[in-house]
Amino acid sequence: MLTNYGYIALLLVVAVFFASSLVLVPVLLRRFKIVPKKPNPVKASTFECGMETIGRSWVQFNFRYYFYALILIALDVMVVFLYPWAVDLRQLGVFGFTAALIFIAIIVVGYIYAWRKGVLEWQ
Repeated sequence: MLTNYGYIALLLVVAVFFASSLVLVPVLLRRFKIVPKKPNPVKASTFECGMETIGRSWVQFNFRYYFYALILIALDVMVVFLYPWAVDLRQLGVFGFTAALIFIAIIVVGYIYAWRKGVLEWQ
């Protein structure tokens, strides 16, 4: 039991070390003058795409993109919760199987609701 927590602690230590090294390495390289600092007004200016815009630069997106994104997130969450369930299926027994079926049913009801409302139809 403790070895599982040890693996989690090791993963957390590696993750914190990796994240902090991504921040500290450029700072240290700048301090030791390995990376030169040559300020320039062109470098400090805002960079879009290199070209001046033609016409309106404010474009509104179709709101249906957000519905597709929400459905994608719901299906991703379903996969994240179902993967550990599938790994421990034999130990969970009938209770775990029933809980997973209820979870899938809730996701399917939401999907059918979105489908009936016409959210998934692209025009």
